[in-house]
Amino acid sequence: MERIDANILGRDYSLMVPPEEKPKLEAAVRYVDERMQQIKTSGKMLGTERIAVMAAIQMAGELLNIRSPDGPLGALAVGEYKRRIDEMNSLLDQAMEPQEKLF
Repeated sequence: MERIDANILGRDYSLMVPPEEKPKLEAAVRYVDERMQQIKTSGKMLGTERIAVMAAIQMAGELLNIRSPDGPLGALAVGEYKRRIDEMNSLLDQAMEPQEKLF
């Protein structure tokens, strides 16, 4: 494991990471810091905690809207995959209920 010293919104953090993951983590730190700086400079949020929560919500929204580049489900966003999987699980649970009563 390697230690990375990161600075996000003026605060220092030490993170441990496998050497092969270091470039990805450094890029993630830069991305988080940039998003938080954008929110801070908008002047609407004052507290670091609120800025962090807003940045997390924005990034989660971006993640859920990422689309698969190809394949039969290429037109679906990640959030849509999750919704459909949840629906299938619900249907399976309903279908299994009568069988569970038999045992």
